Amino acid sequence: MAYPEVKLSLREKVGYALGDTAANITWRGVSTFLLVFYTDVFGISAAAAGMLLLITRFSDGITDIIMGMIADRTETRHGKFRPWILWSAPLLGILLVLTFSTPDLSDSGKLVYAYVTYILLTLAYTANNVPYSALMGVMTPDHQERASLSGFRFAGAFFGGFLVQVFLIYLVGFLGQGNEQRGFQYSMYLFAALTVGFLLITFFTTRERVVPSKSQQTDVGKDLKDLVTNVPWLILLVIGFLFVITNSIKQGITVIYFKHYVGAEAMAATYMACLLIISFVAALSVGPLVRWLGKKFLFIASMLLGGFFTGLIYVAGPDQPALVFVFGIIAEYFAGIMPVLFFAMLGDAADYSEWKNGRRATALVFSAGTFAMKFGGGVAGAVIGFVLAAYGYNGMDASSIPGAAPGIKLLMSWIPTIFIFVGAVIMLVYPLTKEKMAAIETELAARRGAG
Repeated sequence: MAYPEVKLSLREKVGYALGDTAANITWRGVSTFLLVFYTDVFGISAAAAGMLLLITRFSDGITDIIMGMIADRTETRHGKFRPWILWSAPLLGILLVLTFSTPDLSDSGKLVYAYVTYILLTLAYTANNVPYSALMGVMTPDHQERASLSGFRFAGAFFGGFLVQVFLIYLVGFLGQGNEQRGFQYSMYLFAALTVGFLLITFFTTRERVVPSKSQQTDVGKDLKDLVTNVPWLILLVIGFLFVITNSIKQGITVIYFKHYVGAEAMAATYMACLLIISFVAALSVGPLVRWLGKKFLFIASMLLGGFFTGLIYVAGPDQPALVFVFGIIAEYFAGIMPVLFFAMLGDAADYSEWKNGRRATALVFSAGTFAMKFGGGVAGAVIGFVLAAYGYNGMDASSIPGAAPGIKLLMSWIPTIFIFVGAVIMLVYPLTKEKMAAIETELAARRGAG
């Protein structure tokens, strides 16, 4: 099958981007607020809530792989991946509300309710987001157009993060009128409606254009073998771990840094808002930069420059928050480029597999990428905990803060920098250059045309 039309309209790019706006309302809402909701609003102990989140995170990574294989084998008149966006949208909205609801139960009943609703929410999220991610790989066969589409996607993602991280606290206060339980539930009605609406727009405005060869036989074993022998994908797997560890450490330490090192906790919200805005700008700039520099060179440059400016935060004293904002915003511009390139390059890895093996398993490639990212976030949490513990940090004991200050500074600066510098070195051996992808794209187009 030939693909004469490879350029995507602005309407289709924006429609696709709103799918990740919806996803990040859920993802950032959970990652930023669910723990404090469980402990301070629902009344679950911190230890029990932490164990719940840990167990669910590990099981969630496995279901991503399974969902990838299911999506690759889905056949409908709407394609392989778009139908899952439609089917999962109402479930995601309903479960988002239920997860942030507070029924009157016993302590054990609350824990059971939290496990059931959160696990179901993660399953609905997986059923939605794995096919959504894979959709980017089949909307166009043009690898540079995919980079542009990925930029729109992450602009939408950062917009979703901005909506929930900046406005949720204010909505809880306004809608709850002093009752946080009611405030969270009513706020999630609004965010759930936005989530479902955005996903419906994505379904109705996008198309799938790249399909596997009709001669390709369903074979899970061959799909997995192709994946683990796909060198570009293996390199991206490691890179995904490293840049997610880097970014998650920075995000996870921000509130502690401003609360205990700078002494101005409220400033953390302003700082995070600034980072989300610059990330939005970075995502939209990736398309032109890729056409100029190529994905590999841009990724390496982003890791080196982002790491350098992150490391510079170490020189800022507690009375110099302006320096933190300057260095942090510059570093975040380059950090905002990384996930855009990562998911665009997963599409390239799917093309490479089709070119090398004659088989295409788009969703499996993308699901394994999200699998790596979720585990990277888990490692980042462990790194933060180990470093703070090593420096004697105790958030309930103010006397421990001066001794822990050096560790807090390192977590905000040089520790994430080390991880991303390692990633830059590994990226040097990534084989899919701009020229290589152009050759692969040309040959695949010829094969599809002949077919």
